Amino acid sequence: MKEIRVLDCTLRDGGYCNDCQFGFENTKFIIDSLLRSGVDIIECGFLTQKVAYKQGVTRFNTLEQVKEVLPQDRQGKTFVILMDYGACDVETIPDWDGSSVDGIRVTFHKKDMLPALEQCRRLKEKGYKTFLQPMVALRYTDAEYLELIRLANEVGPYAFYLVDSFGTMKRKDMLRFFYMIEHNLREDIVIGFHSHNNLQLAYANAQTLVDLQTSRSLILDSSIMGMGRGAGNLNSELFLEYLNDNAGGQYRVKPLLRVIDRVLNDFYQQNQWGYSLPNYLSASHNAHPNYALFLTEKNTLTVEDIDKIFDAMAPEKRGSFDRSYAQELYLQYMERNGGGASLAQLKEALSGKRALVIAPGKSAGVEAEKIAAFAGEENVVSIGVNFDYPGCRTDYIFLSNLRRQEELGAGKEERLIVTSNIPEKGARCRVDYASLLNPVDAVKDNAGLMLLKLLIQLGVKEIWLAGMDGYSHIASENYAQEDMRMTAKVQTLDAMNQGMCQVLRELSQQADIRFLTTPKYVTLG
Repeated sequence: MKEIRVLDCTLRDGGYCNDCQFGFENTKFIIDSLLRSGVDIIECGFLTQKVAYKQGVTRFNTLEQVKEVLPQDRQGKTFVILMDYGACDVETIPDWDGSSVDGIRVTFHKKDMLPALEQCRRLKEKGYKTFLQPMVALRYTDAEYLELIRLANEVGPYAFYLVDSFGTMKRKDMLRFFYMIEHNLREDIVIGFHSHNNLQLAYANAQTLVDLQTSRSLILDSSIMGMGRGAGNLNSELFLEYLNDNAGGQYRVKPLLRVIDRVLNDFYQQNQWGYSLPNYLSASHNAHPNYALFLTEKNTLTVEDIDKIFDAMAPEKRGSFDRSYAQELYLQYMERNGGGASLAQLKEALSGKRALVIAPGKSAGVEAEKIAAFAGEENVVSIGVNFDYPGCRTDYIFLSNLRRQEELGAGKEERLIVTSNIPEKGARCRVDYASLLNPVDAVKDNAGLMLLKLLIQLGVKEIWLAGMDGYSHIASENYAQEDMRMTAKVQTLDAMNQGMCQVLRELSQQADIRFLTTPKYVTLG
């Protein structure tokens, strides 16, 4: 008879959203709540020897450390940990004695299939329930997947998983793989399903499997509030309710709602997960979600631009995120229009002048009168950064951002200084994009810093900064104009502030740079 069990992976997959920093008491509270809900299998986090263990973080170096968060009364439930292939030396894991986790889940990419299977064999020999989790099933041809199943039958894991790593599986894809597994996997091996929600299909695909006419036992993964990397996972609270209504489940949902209210809402406010444009784009190109996140966090590209970069991505590079490769593609795209025209006229216009650089930070609105007064002084040339400053008519607008180009509108061509990535033929001046980049990754093509570098190259000796404030964690505090608001991870914003400070310090050695308005998050010192 078909048995359906739920594995909650909040403390592991959810760890991508908060760097696994749930806190010790929160971790125990989540586990206790999962027990109260009746969830069948509880995943406690990662087992890895690549990062040093800290209490309260659900990345563990040893199974002894996992024991600290396990309840004394396990109520007959199964506790597991996940190990990425290569993250841990299997020989350092002791034989199972019932005191720590019951099972170990091993994830691996196609290229690591054979050694990962051998690791599963060793873990099984040590007495653990082993969960075989080949990532990105859609990367396998049917023949390759059938060979994987054949090899899995030789190892005999507790469970073999169908894994939709990028949330790209539509119903027909899922059923094709499921039937391959059902008809070829040993009957004593449980079939598992791990999904992501990039295309909003995790819940629908889970329902399809529940309603399927099969005698095979199933394990379906979910997480509270769908907490997980990118678009997140199947929501535990929703899925348990569905099982109660349609599959004879006896789960209790309220304990999970308390977890959302008491713990997860705070994490969500700091770093949101769930369906989004970046996650849709990554899924539509069958690529790792971090690529789309990387490109959208640049805040310089339109959807069409991101789509073109994905089209240029090599198929073999899509499965694992490679930051260097993503940066290379991004820069290639931004430099695609070649170098710029002569800067002689602009250099002449700036000769002997003080430059006022007006960025769109909050202080540009708060201190608008001060900016307008300074811009009106003799010997001052004013330049807006990626926007037409409403406080006064600037002499120039520096434009390096493809998104801002769309928002800027027409009729300003005679004032435009554009970088070579901008397809703008009527601009007053065109400058080479690559020559203005700086070496700090977080702000490599920050428009304000690029403009400062250009002004220094053109011989400007005195530069005043307005609206170059840095970035607050609160999105509404970052821009003088509401329609320019951007959202980004806290870590990203902090890295940008640090990068701005570093580059400003370096540039201030080459010119007299001063703040006209009061910045909150960056300094020259």
